[in-house]
Amino acid sequence: MIRIARRTCLAAALALAACAPQPAPESAPPSQPARVTPVGVRPTDIGGNLPAEPRWGMVIHGGAGAMTPQSIPPERQAEYQAALTQALMAGHAVLARGGSSLDAVEAAINVMEDNPLFNAGRGAVITADGRIELDAAIMDGATLQAGAVAGLHTVRNPIDLARAVMERSPHVMMIGEGAETFARQNGIAMVEESYFWTPNRRTQWERMRMQDSLRADSVRRAGQGAGYSVPDERKWGTVGAVALDQRGNLAAGTSTGGMMMKRFGRVGDVPIIGAGTYANNRSCAVSATGHGEFFIRNTVAHSICALMEYGGLPLQAAADSIVMRQLVTQRGEGGIIAMDRQGNVAMPFNSTGMFRGRVGADGRPVVGIFRGEP
Repeated sequence: MIRIARRTCLAAALALAACAPQPAPESAPPSQPARVTPVGVRPTDIGGNLPAEPRWGMVIHGGAGAMTPQSIPPERQAEYQAALTQALMAGHAVLARGGSSLDAVEAAINVMEDNPLFNAGRGAVITADGRIELDAAIMDGATLQAGAVAGLHTVRNPIDLARAVMERSPHVMMIGEGAETFARQNGIAMVEESYFWTPNRRTQWERMRMQDSLRADSVRRAGQGAGYSVPDERKWGTVGAVALDQRGNLAAGTSTGGMMMKRFGRVGDVPIIGAGTYANNRSCAVSATGHGEFFIRNTVAHSICALMEYGGLPLQAAADSIVMRQLVTQRGEGGIIAMDRQGNVAMPFNSTGMFRGRVGADGRPVVGIFRGEP
């Protein structure tokens, strides 16, 4: 009887305990809403700080170099300003109708490639052998997909072929004859090489060829070996664009004819992903211009992005750290344009000038050439 009574009491106690209200955990966190990935944002976006309404827009450059107000007549300055504005508005039109940052970058660069003022496409400089050799690259910040081309002779708009390499092949870079075969197979616009020989570039080439001939004669008379150097005025000339679209995605692109009188198949930083061109939604989009060898050695474009992603630096500080300090200590001249996912813009350059411009959602373009300008 006693054993039965004990069992009855224990059962009753357990039943009462089960019915009693349970205390809440001492530090239970509030329920978190499920994270929703914005429309148009792709795998590498997670981790990027996307504002509710991105401040979309774009930035472009038309090359950096030793230009001063005295070296460029006022009427030519006005031509550059008009050309930069035209390129900006071509890209802005794409972004304003909800187009992608890739489309905007390509549209802006197409305008500059078709304008003989710039060292890209139609206005490309000429090699020592009297050839045209064009390079370009483009990169999607949302996917890290990239395409690049180098050593082209007959592709009208190299940036178009760079994008085709990115989207229609498993590769990142193609060069020379193989790249041009790929271009023809994919319907990329082709032209005769003479298309690129503008009167201005021909005059420059003939003058520099004469200078090089006189220099070579002087070296021979002095009994010195045949050296190979590139005067500063030949090192400049590139076009580029970076953009942030309404979906919060970044893109970057760059196109160039390289150095005037270059030799030996020289290729600069433009088609080297991470050197002259880079984009990542986790940090920023960058397009560079200047003395390419320094930009390659310092992986300038990627270094700026890395300082943001891993070092926590804001865009302007990251860009200044590389362009205004690291490159300067090595005497590497040039500049960059960059844009982050919040719509912040940076355009540092350590040369005397850089053709540049920016435009935001308001559609008001701002362009500059020299120091102290917007």
